Amino acid sequence: MRARLNALLLVLLLLLAGCSSGGTRDDGRITLRFQSLAWQEESVKANRQLVNEWNAAHPDVRVEYVQGTWDSVHDQLLTAFEGGEAPDIIHDASDDLADFAYGGYLADLTGLLPARLKSDIPRRSWETTTFGDGVYGVPFLQEPRVLIANAAWLRKSGVRIPTPDKPWSWAEFRRITERLSGRGKFGIAWPLKEPVSATLNLSLSAGGQLFHRGPDGKVTVRFGAADQTVPRTIHDQANTDRSASPTTLGSGGSDTLPGFFGGRYAMVPLGFSYRQQIVQQAPKGFDWQVLPAPAGAAGLTQGVSPQTLSIAEDCPHKKEAAAFLGFLLRPQNMVRLALGDWMLPTGTQALEDPALRTTRHGWATGTALAAHLRPAPAQTVRGYPEWKDKVATPALQEYYSGAIGLGELRERLEEDGNLVLARYQR
Repeated sequence: MRARLNALLLVLLLLLAGCSSGGTRDDGRITLRFQSLAWQEESVKANRQLVNEWNAAHPDVRVEYVQGTWDSVHDQLLTAFEGGEAPDIIHDASDDLADFAYGGYLADLTGLLPARLKSDIPRRSWETTTFGDGVYGVPFLQEPRVLIANAAWLRKSGVRIPTPDKPWSWAEFRRITERLSGRGKFGIAWPLKEPVSATLNLSLSAGGQLFHRGPDGKVTVRFGAADQTVPRTIHDQANTDRSASPTTLGSGGSDTLPGFFGGRYAMVPLGFSYRQQIVQQAPKGFDWQVLPAPAGAAGLTQGVSPQTLSIAEDCPHKKEAAAFLGFLLRPQNMVRLALGDWMLPTGTQALEDPALRTTRHGWATGTALAAHLRPAPAQTVRGYPEWKDKVATPALQEYYSGAIGLGELRERLEEDGNLVLARYQR
């Protein structure tokens, strides 16, 4: 009996040793957990294929693919970080990184990444993942907001068709949507269930910034004239011109597609990746095209929050994790990821790939906008998620619906918003 107990104890000790090995198997092979948020079938396939290719070429450093979801990633990661169970390699978006970076949950990648990768991605993209003196993620995919238009409707109306070289101004855009409206049809359908990101990012074209950092490093909200151009346009289309469908203001992007296909709206402003859904769902013969978003005083400039890849601070094999990122984001692999997600790569070499410059499905229009993409205004603002959820979202929703005026919108964004941000900057 005693011998059996001793044998059982030995087995338990071996099991415990294996569980606490910090990502290294007893055969010496390292295992890294890569949590991906890819969700479109083509994107998941591309990510899994690249993981398999890495594993085949690197038998001593195995990457385990873990499927995550965009819907709950912030709370899921926060729980995982605090519980010491975070994945080694983390897929997220740059506007979700600030609190994790300042909280010490993400590794500083400054000295870990290959020189080729650092030089291939423009500085403006690196700014989206730079917090303080450190870099806490690799920005690798981005998508501009574009206008998806019913091409036959626009041709029949005789309006000027914009191009990246000659876009519509915001004033011209408003006039054209009014011209396209009438008899129960609308020139535009704004899907603004989540209004903050769209408003702030498009406002950069008019010179808006909203968040202003003082000499002491603290951020305050100021809703100036340039910040008002886009919100006023949307508000007036919905409430004055009746050129924007009032029923879509509380909808998500996908919710507008049936009405778009049914000829109820001439145009819908959407993220570039929505083209995949349109290709899959549009009725046979439906004629659509991609147009650039309107331009303002700052031209076609708009804000983006790129998708990112980070390494957890608790990862015991950061060098190996960084090597995997270097492989995953080689130019040819970045193209595969971009095509799978119907988005644009941040890498300059990948952007030159002919597959991303075809006129088919509007790829060339999107690629032409890449040089105009800038970090989203809220990129490095601590407390932004709370400001967005508790202050900006309800205030903008009420303004766009006509429930409040511009003065009250300004008061809530500034006064209520600055109270929220102040708590994070003490």
